[in-house]
Amino acid sequence: MDTKQAVRTGRTRRGAALWWIGAGVLLLLLIGGGAFLFRGGDGGSGIPPVVPEPRHYTYASAVASNGMELHVLKTRPSNITLRTVQGNVAVAPYYGINGGFFYQQALVSMAVVDDKPANGGQGAYGSGGENIKYARGTLVWDGATDSLGVQVVRLAAELRVTDRSDYWAQGGISMGLDLGDGWAEQAFAENAPYPDEPRLRSAAAYDGEGNVILIVSATAGTLADFRAAIIETVGAVGLVNGIFLDGDGSSQMRTREMSLQGDGRPVVQMIQLVE
Repeated sequence: MDTKQAVRTGRTRRGAALWWIGAGVLLLLLIGGGAFLFRGGDGGSGIPPVVPEPRHYTYASAVASNGMELHVLKTRPSNITLRTVQGNVAVAPYYGINGGFFYQQALVSMAVVDDKPANGGQGAYGSGGENIKYARGTLVWDGATDSLGVQVVRLAAELRVTDRSDYWAQGGISMGLDLGDGWAEQAFAENAPYPDEPRLRSAAAYDGEGNVILIVSATAGTLADFRAAIIETVGAVGLVNGIFLDGDGSSQMRTREMSLQGDGRPVVQMIQLVE
């Protein structure tokens, strides 16, 4: 090989090496950019941010003497809406807790805002327009009077409200804080699921000042254990009444302070903090 040919060969090899280096750098940039786009710029957690982030609530936690650990949100009823999420609350782009009972993608508990079901059209199966099969305890906010109460109904048409364009109604199982020892009989009549098994639990209640209290347990207990824990810890603020919500792996919460994902399952509907 003469000198000129050797020089040309060296240049060719160096050019090829530089091309491969450049291609490698470009590939890394593309992979990194793609990963950033996939993460949505959230730092890699995969959890979407909540924008705007609600601030009009308070958070607290407590452990009752029976060992049940409760996580509690307090807000005004006007700061609540009922939303379909079809996902896990802990990774939804909203703050709040899980809502009522469901089967697959259908709501079997009532979830109505201003006479509109949360999960579909009026009258459609699983839309949230009724407590399917049973008249059940339903927490109702009457926006016109800014008042709360528990009504045992099956259909949204049975709800007693002042203005049907200004209310929400979340179905569940009566907690019976006004029934004394008769609460268990009422819960049985409403077909409360797995009342005597240790399960994660959730609830929505209200106090004497008209605040809504949302409660999710991080430890398992029977329905009686959960109710006793609520009365012992949260009851100190003067609870009036409330309902049990869906439980077990559906007991979920997302706020700035706490994330509870239950067993990771998706739920159909949540109680959302608006602001």
